[in-house]
Amino acid sequence: MTDLRSPSSAERILSVNEHSAGFRKELGLTALVLSQIMYVVGSGWVGTAAKLGTGHIVFWLAAIALFYLPQAAVVIYLNRLMPLEGGLYQWATVAFGDFWGFVTAWNLWAYTILILATFGVMIATNLAYLVGASGAWLTGAAWYTPVVSVGLIVMITVLAMFGMRVGKWMQAFGGVGQLITYGALVLVPLMALHRGTITEYHPFTMSIPPLTMLNLNFLGKMALGALSGFEYVAILAGETRNPAKTIGKSVFIAAPIIALMFILGTSSVVALVPKDQIDLVSPIPQALTIAFAGMGIVSFIAPLLIAMLLLRQIGNVSLIFAGNTRLPMVAGWDGLLPAWFSRLHPAFKTPTNSILFVGALTAAFTLAGQAGVGVQEAFQVLENAAGIFYAFTYIALFAIPFFAAHRLSERPSLWLKSAAGAGLAISILYSVFSVFPIIEVKDWRSFTAKIVSVLVLTNLIGLAIYAAGRRRVQTTADDVS
Repeated sequence: MTDLRSPSSAERILSVNEHSAGFRKELGLTALVLSQIMYVVGSGWVGTAAKLGTGHIVFWLAAIALFYLPQAAVVIYLNRLMPLEGGLYQWATVAFGDFWGFVTAWNLWAYTILILATFGVMIATNLAYLVGASGAWLTGAAWYTPVVSVGLIVMITVLAMFGMRVGKWMQAFGGVGQLITYGALVLVPLMALHRGTITEYHPFTMSIPPLTMLNLNFLGKMALGALSGFEYVAILAGETRNPAKTIGKSVFIAAPIIALMFILGTSSVVALVPKDQIDLVSPIPQALTIAFAGMGIVSFIAPLLIAMLLLRQIGNVSLIFAGNTRLPMVAGWDGLLPAWFSRLHPAFKTPTNSILFVGALTAAFTLAGQAGVGVQEAFQVLENAAGIFYAFTYIALFAIPFFAAHRLSERPSLWLKSAAGAGLAISILYSVFSVFPIIEVKDWRSFTAKIVSVLVLTNLIGLAIYAAGRRRVQTTADDVS
């Protein structure tokens, strides 16, 4: 059998750059910084963290030290060595060969499919908040969430055809919208304190939560769930100006901003929303609605800020979708998927077939995930399964400095390996705990079974696709010889 191990990093860089030569280089530093903020700072995680009360700061700091900073360091290191379209897929392929490169990309791809489905649920819920009290009935209507979710996916699929020259503006507006929304979220407790709606506000008050199994579950979610994502824009390296430097700079600039947004945003939710009433799907609109309630004309500010949040969520869907469509394209370059996925539109230079395929599959998963359960449980099933797929890719990311240093053009330092070890431990912790729910569900065994079934079935499908790709490459090699 032909040896299908990956070529050296230098050979792969040359090959991928040849494939990427025709792409429009639309992404610069400002667009990437805003994209990093928009992508990493999820609107739901401040609600998850707020369940810990004043203990959230200790857990945020632990998550930053054990996962967030190690992730940033490893991503900057690998992107500097291999600034390639496909990002983590290329890094894992150089490090571990075609098989593990494909498995890593497959799990990343599955993550994005499911996380897009969670965004459909989230956006539908936030639209109901935007309408106000008169729209509260919408989230209870069986048709509402599926219709909004699928409509969003159709819109994003059409816009993705035009490439990053459209997508970068959606992401830039989304990043600005996220900054405005979080700025307001940080300020509203001061306004509530002045009005007497709350009696005290101490954003940096800390307590140490007990190390229960549930709280360790929260820690994993606050680390890998909330603080992950720096590697994602590297998928679009071939569409970035000077990616070896620009992507690393975007991580360096965005990292401290993102950390403060999470900590202060969570403190605001803790101050405004009773712990047992926190909406895990849309905690920010919930907190803003509470803060501005009964203020007459000023209450129009809350819907405006919720609209900003929606702008961020739509921009994020655009970025995730774009990266998701590039993964089948680069796998097609290696012959592991049919070349059909790699065909580019003659004018827009986008993988049209891959875009249409991903759009249809995302719509199908969105509808399937919402079948037969409530909105909160549907959100948790989709989010937990997606998070474990993502954790699998981070296990690969953090394993590279340990097990594949000899295949890289520059050996990692001891401190980088230590950081990668911390990130690897958190990734494994997250994977184990995320098969269990953090909300009340009808049957936790059924909840866990759904997640495990999705993980196993999806990876079996991935292995079958990889085996077919190997046979296709082998047949081509035999024909040439």
